[in-house]
Amino acid sequence: MQMSTAHFRTAAISCVLLPFLFMSSAGAETLAPFKDDLFSVQTVLETQDGGDFTRVDYQEMRDINGRDSIPERRVKDRYVALKVRRDQENQTLQLSTGPMDVGRVGRDQGQAFTVIFIHGRGGDRRLGLNDLSFGGNFNRLKNLAVQNGGTYYAPSVRSFDEQGVGNVAALVDHAFLQSGGKPVILACASMGSFICWGIARDPETVAKLSGMAILGGAPDPALLKSAAARAKLPIWFTHGSRDSVYAADDQIAIYRSLRSAGQPARFTLFETGSHGTPVRMSDWRAMLNWLIR
Repeated sequence: MQMSTAHFRTAAISCVLLPFLFMSSAGAETLAPFKDDLFSVQTVLETQDGGDFTRVDYQEMRDINGRDSIPERRVKDRYVALKVRRDQENQTLQLSTGPMDVGRVGRDQGQAFTVIFIHGRGGDRRLGLNDLSFGGNFNRLKNLAVQNGGTYYAPSVRSFDEQGVGNVAALVDHAFLQSGGKPVILACASMGSFICWGIARDPETVAKLSGMAILGGAPDPALLKSAAARAKLPIWFTHGSRDSVYAADDQIAIYRSLRSAGQPARFTLFETGSHGTPVRMSDWRAMLNWLIR
């Protein structure tokens, strides 16, 4: 299909202005919306702490069976925009700690911000790149990154010990350098939270982060004494109230300890949600708007 001169000029101008538009909106903590009517409209049952703690209504029949054409396997088409796959690439990055397999969505360098998602046990980069499972929530994250001039990395983490922490720290450093020092968000789900908590003890890596998101993660009783706490790194927790792997009350206690110490923290509790609910239901746009600073 041929493009008219007027259309070409409009497209060229948009490409040039996009990073600056994001920078302007980032100052107001706003990413351009993507399918907010499907993902961000959630019923809040209770708020505490001036809105920093919210208890959100979750119903399996509505939020899984009503959202998916094949429950837990394939979301309905209207929840996704698959053209974003054109901006997706599998890479093996040569980092300071060695090679790391990642999926990258968005710019290779010069990005306005970066989001790095760490999967749980038994996963790899394919989990964070899955467009059709998890209610289309990763597809939304991809589109939010691309449409706002950002980059999304989904790495394969081979271990959740010190070596894994070191590898992810090297990826944070890579993203920080490639973007020219723009915000980097580290998001960790389930057992992947061990990576976030290890990073939280590394002052050099913490200094390169804008914030963390913990989705159904393990509680870290020592978090209040970490480098992340000393730096007042913003952390947003999301958790299911019926999580049988990591009890919600234990994670809420960590959130409370941070709040009591004056740390910037938020918590979204999905009422009746299970261990996997936060990956499906967490509002990426709301979290990124608060974490990108």
